[in-house]
Amino acid sequence: MASNYSFDIVSDFDQQELVNAIDQTVREIKSRYDLKDTQTTVELANEAIAINTDSEFTLDAVHSILQQKAAKRNLSLKIFDYGKVESASGNRVRQEIKLKKGISQEIAKQISKLIRDEFKKVQPSIQGDVVRVSSKDKDDLQTVIQRLKQEDLPVALQFTNYR
Repeated sequence: MASNYSFDIVSDFDQQELVNAIDQTVREIKSRYDLKDTQTTVELANEAIAINTDSEFTLDAVHSILQQKAAKRNLSLKIFDYGKVESASGNRVRQEIKLKKGISQEIAKQISKLIRDEFKKVQPSIQGDVVRVSSKDKDDLQTVIQRLKQEDLPVALQFTNYR
């Protein structure tokens, strides 16, 4: 029997599910009557999504479609970091949505402070953009996971490598 149990707290998303959500969004834009003739494009780059459409009204409609499709595919809406709306050529608008991956140092410190303050038998440690939590008791780790799920942090959290 292991003397210490641990798990990692990460902020990540399934890239293939995001690709599928964007494909579904593009399909719905092409089939919806109010968006059909807007020549809206939604393109996925490495770490961002670029939306080009004819007005801010249609941009809001595209946002709601994208959020709906992402939520259906179990993607957290916290991965989207909306940039400012820019005007493009021909009275069109463009927006870049950055995709958030990884836990920043400030948020990692906030998470480990919360764990240290509330759970005395649990040791958090920051390792790059991952927070590793270890304890001698599996039940303590389960309690930490439940507590972090209740916390409203600006990033989507996943719990991996539970052993």
